[in-house]
Amino acid sequence: MTADSPSDALARLAEDRVDHRFKGLPPDADGLTVGELAAQRRNLFTDGFTTPVLALSAERLQHNLELMETYSERHGLAFAPHGKTSMAPQLFQRQIEHGAWGITLAVPHQVRVARAFGTRRVFLANELVDPAALRWISAELDADPDFRLVCYVDSVRGVELMDAALRGATRPLDVVVELAAGDGARTGVRTEAECAAVADAVAAVPTLRLVGVAGYEGEVPNADPERVHAWLRRLVSLAVAFDKDGRFGETDEVVVSAGGSAWFDAVADVFAEIPELSLPVLKLLRSGAYVSHDDGHYREITPFNRVPEEGALEPAFRLWAQVVSRPSPEQAFANAGKRDAAYDLHLPFAQVVRRDGVERPADGVEVTGLSDQHAWLRTGPEADLEVGDWVGLGLSHPCTSFDKWQLIPVAEADGTVVDYIRTYF
Repeated sequence: MTADSPSDALARLAEDRVDHRFKGLPPDADGLTVGELAAQRRNLFTDGFTTPVLALSAERLQHNLELMETYSERHGLAFAPHGKTSMAPQLFQRQIEHGAWGITLAVPHQVRVARAFGTRRVFLANELVDPAALRWISAELDADPDFRLVCYVDSVRGVELMDAALRGATRPLDVVVELAAGDGARTGVRTEAECAAVADAVAAVPTLRLVGVAGYEGEVPNADPERVHAWLRRLVSLAVAFDKDGRFGETDEVVVSAGGSAWFDAVADVFAEIPELSLPVLKLLRSGAYVSHDDGHYREITPFNRVPEEGALEPAFRLWAQVVSRPSPEQAFANAGKRDAAYDLHLPFAQVVRRDGVERPADGVEVTGLSDQHAWLRTGPEADLEVGDWVGLGLSHPCTSFDKWQLIPVAEADGTVVDYIRTYF
C-alpha cells in the first residue's frame, strides 16, 4: 500500500458515520457523517453531548502547534514530533503544515497508520527486526520514491536479521545507530566501540544504509541538566567520529536525532554546537507531548519552565464528567473513570464546575481515586457541588489520554465544536 494523498485520505475521515463506537457524542447524531456533525457546530455543553466527554481546546491546540514550529525554527532544528502521543493523522497533518520534517513513530502498526494517511517521512525511534514488518516497509519504499523511513539499529544480530528480511529490496533502508543513554537505560548500544561494530555490520550489507546516530536523552539515569548535556555531547561526538571515519559515504546528509518532551532545551543547546561535517546535518528533534500538553507531568517538566522567555505551552485537554452521586458532605462521585482518563502518572485534576451555563473554579474538589467508570471526589466545606453538575478535569500524560478516545471533539472557548479528531491505537 503506497501512501494516499493526505487531503484525500483525511477527507474520507469526514465520511465516517457517527454511531455507538464513539463515546460522548450526541445520541441524536447517529447516522450523520462526522463532516455533517462538524458542520452543525454544536455546543459541547448544550447540544446533546453526553458525559463523560473528552474535548480538545481549539485555541490551545493551535497555540502549541505554532509555538513548537517557532521554537524549532529559532534553534535551527528539523522537527519530527512523536506521533505515538496522539495517533491522530489529522494532527500529524497539522504538525507537518506547521513545519514538521515528518513524524516519529515507535512500532510498525503506527507506520501503517501514517502511510494510510499520506505521511511521506517517518523516523522510527525503535529497533525493527520483525521480518513481516520489514518486508512491508521495503515494499512501501520500492513503490513510492517519495517515502523515506529511518530506524534505529543497536546490535550486530539486529543488522543480520534486518538484512535477511530485506534481501531483494530495490532501496536500502536508512538506519541510525542508537546510543544508549547509559548503563541500565533502555535500548541502544552501550559503548562507542560497540557502536562502531554495529556501523561496520551495516556497511557490510547492501540492504541497509547508515545515515546517522540517535538516542533518547529522557532515559539518562538520574537525569539533570549536567548529565543530559553530557550524554548529548557523547551523541554528537559519535556522529563526528563516524564522519571522520567515512562511515556516512552512502548518504547525502547526516541525521543526528534526540529529543523527548522534557529536555528539548538541552537538545537545542548541544545540537547548536555540532561542528561542520563533511555532509549537511539534519538536526532532528522528536518531542511529541507538546501537541496537547497537559495539566500534570508535562506541565511540571516542560523545558519552557527553564526558558520562560521562549514561550509556554498550554494544556489543551479537558475531560468533562457529571456528578452522579453526593452521598455525604465530604464525598461525591462523577461518571468518568479509568476507561476515560489517564491515571498512570497523576490522577485527574478537578478544575471547574458548570451549572446552569455558569462555569466557576472547582474550589474544594479533589480527585482522590478512579474506579473503572467513576471518579472519587473529596469535597471540602467550600465545595459547592450538586448531583448533575459538570466537572471539568485536567489530565496528566497526553499519550494515555488520547488512547482512550477514538473521536475527540475540538471545541472553541465558548463550547462550539468545530472539528473531531480520529485516533488509531
